Amino acid sequence: MNKITTYFSESYKELVEKVTWPSWPQLQQSTIIVLVATLLITLLVGVMDFAANSLLNNLIYPLFK
Repeated sequence: MNKITTYFSESYKELVEKVTWPSWPQLQQSTIIVLVATLLITLLVGVMDFAANSLLNNLIYPLFK
């Protein structure tokens, strides 16, 4: 039980005293970067899905009809 208490005590101490939290402007900038990257990746996956769907429907599936 002593190990668990020590673990939580040290974890709390590290979180409060040793962790450097980002400032509000840094947090906003990071959030914008993540949102833009997410939108770009989503767009890329959507274009790839559309291209694969078109390729399969127009070139591959008609060969087996």
